Amino acid sequence: MGKNSVVEHKGIVTGISENSIFVELTVMSACSACHAKSMCGIDSAQKTIEIKRTDTTAFHQGEHVNVIMRESLGKKALFIGYIIPFFVLVLSVVAFSIAGLNEGLTGLLSIGMLIPYFIVLYLLRDRLKREFNFIIEKI
Repeated sequence: MGKNSVVEHKGIVTGISENSIFVELTVMSACSACHAKSMCGIDSAQKTIEIKRTDTTAFHQGEHVNVIMRESLGKKALFIGYIIPFFVLVLSVVAFSIAGLNEGLTGLLSIGMLIPYFIVLYLLRDRLKREFNFIIEKI
């Protein structure tokens, strides 16, 4: 896989605001055979995404479009959303167990360790939105 690998989904423009286009992605049967489906998360249900654009006049509500994302961004999202929290949980369970806490308290505190992580993600949401951008093109 090259650095220019992309993941494409067909969708329909459901709304347009001043600087954004809202697209409902269409679930396709080809998702089941796609190698990127585990990172994408779109194959499970209809999903509406917001695409930031400075020129929204080229698109109209109800129009069919292609939404494109670099595959490397999908892998990065997987890492941020699943891998890091998994390691936070495992490391905190090990640390609290070594500290001699009982199992129930260890479990609760380990889950509680995710709260600061997700607060940081929430505070960085604008930066992440700029980084995880989609490209939209007419069909």
